Amino acid sequence: MNQVDQQKSSKRALKMSVMKQHIPSNFLCNAELEVDNISNLPAQIVDKILSHLSLRDAVRTSVLSSKWRNKWVTLPNLVFDNQSLLISSQDQTFIKNKIVNIVDHVLLLHSGPIHKFKLSHRDLQGVCDIDRWILFLSRGAVKEFILEIWKGHRYKLHSSIYLCQKLNHLELFNCLLKPPVTFSGFKSLKSLDLQHITMEQDAFEQLVSRCHLLERLTLMNFEGFSDLKIHAPNLLFFDVGGVFEDINFMNTFNLAIVSIGLYVNPGFDKNLTLGSAGNLVKFFAHLPRLQRLEVQSFFLKYLADNKVPGRLSTPCDELSFLSIRINFNHLDECLAALCLLRSSPNLQELEMLARTEEQSTLRTVASVMEENYQNCMFNQLRHVKIAGITGLKQELNFVNFLLANSPVLERMTVKPASVDGAWEMLKELLRFRRASVQAEIVYVDP
Repeated sequence: MNQVDQQKSSKRALKMSVMKQHIPSNFLCNAELEVDNISNLPAQIVDKILSHLSLRDAVRTSVLSSKWRNKWVTLPNLVFDNQSLLISSQDQTFIKNKIVNIVDHVLLLHSGPIHKFKLSHRDLQGVCDIDRWILFLSRGAVKEFILEIWKGHRYKLHSSIYLCQKLNHLELFNCLLKPPVTFSGFKSLKSLDLQHITMEQDAFEQLVSRCHLLERLTLMNFEGFSDLKIHAPNLLFFDVGGVFEDINFMNTFNLAIVSIGLYVNPGFDKNLTLGSAGNLVKFFAHLPRLQRLEVQSFFLKYLADNKVPGRLSTPCDELSFLSIRINFNHLDECLAALCLLRSSPNLQELEMLARTEEQSTLRTVASVMEENYQNCMFNQLRHVKIAGITGLKQELNFVNFLLANSPVLERMTVKPASVDGAWEMLKELLRFRRASVQAEIVYVDP
């Protein structure tokens, strides 16, 4: 350093010394206190921060300061998923041991109640260690339990899960359920989600009927039972998709949202009947407060089995949204869809997805349906979406029927199955008379 630089350095040091002499001492103390503000955050703020982090990141906050070192061990929600368990290996044995070690370590160090426990990793298999963890949780007051086994055979759910009487949400994927004969239901359970599960017929019926507070039920791809008997007085939401022979609602007068998909064609693989009254009448007998209904896959064909009335004796007054997967070539399906529309005086939104199957009796379908398109108005219908149509006469007749009888319709969206003949179909649609002067037809490319 030359002489000039030394002089400049001395001047800066002298200046800083003079400034420090003029800064009040209490200001310096305050500055020092603000250095570690993160350690002095209110407990509720710390809890809020930790609740928005993955478990892995929550554990890593231990390095922030000494006061944060053990904050994570009181987390009430433990989620072991792909974000929390980052394992870069293809060795299944290594992955399994790593997952087990992490879960064991967290549960060993954890202090306080565990309200939520979720175990869902793409490489997770039904290891026996899960039994230990469920047994551990059953001794506490866990409220939410989620177990998703993404690989391997069905995991037989440990019997201690049925001791968790504080549960309000239970979610299982790829599990085998065998409740003990003494099981009397989950007294606090409000939400049940079962996907890719196996259980016996009686066990399923008792599980649903004995959870008296149950409000939400999701059931997808199940084995071991084929008759869906739903007895749940507080049920509000029901979503089911799978292969079944029968479905009956009993004491479900509060049910508002229903989505049902039958994954097998009843005309070929199953003979689904509910008696001379007809499936359609039986299905709606215990659903007076239905607000949203989705009829997926082959379920409309199931509803069309046996006798289809012109309209239901008790209308669906609260139904405002209806989504139907329909085969326009099937006369009974078209009649069933028409019955639903006639029985829904307050319907505001309609979705229809065409399902193309057998091509026989097309003239019969078109002519019979034309006779049924009489004296029917949809005074509340505002939005219609139709997809998958190919321009067949019976499809266009149905569209024409909706346009001509919907005086407050605002928009109809049409998405054909393919570009073949789409332009000619669009020109035909634009020629249809519309009961609503503000109705617009929106064409969407397939």
